[in-house]
Parts: sequence; C-alpha cells; structure tokens
Amino acid sequence: MTSTPTKDSVKGNKKDKRLSTQLYSKISEIRDDAAILKNGGLRMVLKTSSINLNLKSEQEQNAVIYSYQNFLNSLEFPIQIVIRSKKLDLEQYIEKLKKIGVKQTNPLLQKQTFEYIEYVSRLVEYADIMEKQFYVIIPQDPIGEERRSFIKSFIESIFPGDNLAKIKQRHAQFAELKKRITQRVNTVRAGLESCGLQVQPLGTQELIELYYETYNPLTSRSQRFEPEQELALEQDEVPETPISVEAPKA
Repeated sequence: MTSTPTKDSVKGNKKDKRLSTQLYSKISEIRDDAAILKNGGLRMVLKTSSINLNLKSEQEQNAVIYSYQNFLNSLEFPIQIVIRSKKLDLEQYIEKLKKIGVKQTNPLLQKQTFEYIEYVSRLVEYADIMEKQFYVIIPQDPIGEERRSFIKSFIESIFPGDNLAKIKQRHAQFAELKKRITQRVNTVRAGLESCGLQVQPLGTQELIELYYETYNPLTSRSQRFEPEQELALEQDEVPETPISVEAPKA
C-alpha cells in the first residue's frame, strides 16, 4: 500500500513546526563568519563598545561627535545599528569563582568566597539585572537585488520557500560577495575605531549564539553553548525537487 506525498501547505493542519520556522526565516545558513540569506545576500555583525559622553569634557565630547559625523558621511552603503538588552548572565563568572574557592587553602577565605558566590547567585535570580550590547550589521546583497520591485519583494515575503536553484546560486556568488562585504567591514571598523570604540567582528559560533539567543530568549537561559564546544549542526539534505507551497485560497 503506497501513500501519496502531501504538499507543505500554509493552511495544512498537520505540518512540521520546525519546517514552518525554517520556511519563514530569511537566514539560510551561517558559515565563514557570515549569515547567508535565502536571496543570496550576506550579513556580517560587528560588536562594539560604548562611550559615556557625560564623563568626558566638552572638548572631548565634540571630538567624538565630529568623528562619528565624519564616519556616517563617509559611508556609501547602508548599515544597521542594533542595541540589544538582555538579562545579565554571570554563570561563567560564578563558575570561575567556584574553582577559585575549591583551590583556596585558607578556610576563612574559602568560606567567604562561597558566601559571596551564594549572594551573587541569589541577586541574579531575584533581580532582573539588564545589560546592553551594541551591534552594527553590515549588508551585502547580490548585484541587482536592491533594484527589485516592491511587488516581487512582497511575493517573496509571502512565499519564502527555498529550492535547489537558489542554493546553487548562493554558493556560486558567495566568494565574490564575501570579498565585497569584507571591504565594507574594514571600512566600518576603521570608522568606529576612530571614534574611540572597540570593535570586534563576530565569528561563526558567535553569530549562531547571537541568533539562537535572539530567537529563543527563554530557552537559551537553560540551554547554552559552551565556549569551547564544537557545534555539530545537522544539515538537511538538498531536495531533488523544489518544495511547493500552496497559496491560501480566497
């Protein structure tokens, strides 16, 4: 007895939730320190420090503002600045203190260390201590992608399915786009550093962790990536035929 394959439908009652999530995510994969979109575009992320202008003199404030103004005026491509607020994570700090406490030979200092660990753990547990992180997202879209019509962009947002042809096209364009976006990253990094900021490009694992925590804010608190952990990601098999999606009937 053979079963007839069913199409993935937006209206279907039985559908894989993981497939639905992946279907509507614009990110196809993350590799070589870049997020690759389904349209073939690349995104690289810079993590930057912050400056408290209130602690600087008026002369220093004007110098920072002037440098930032020159940086923005020198850009020939768009960038996105993101300020992310998240609950302060002190787990690694607490684990480091535990190792110090275990190795402590003085009984009094060891007791005080573990009392301090308990105090910090309770403080983080009952108080919502937030921290702000600053990111600059640098885009590089395929040639001609920015000149798409609004109707085409709207249709692709409704039916964002991926297929073999798109995958092959992304792989063919990747090397050239990576070269171009690297030049943009260097330009932005030099401009921000001239303002007195510390800039660090995010690597592959850091990008995975960032997007994982962004899309899973609650789950990521209990299921974290260890810094030294090697990520073994499951790769989906490339389908021989494109996945078809039924449009909702009126």
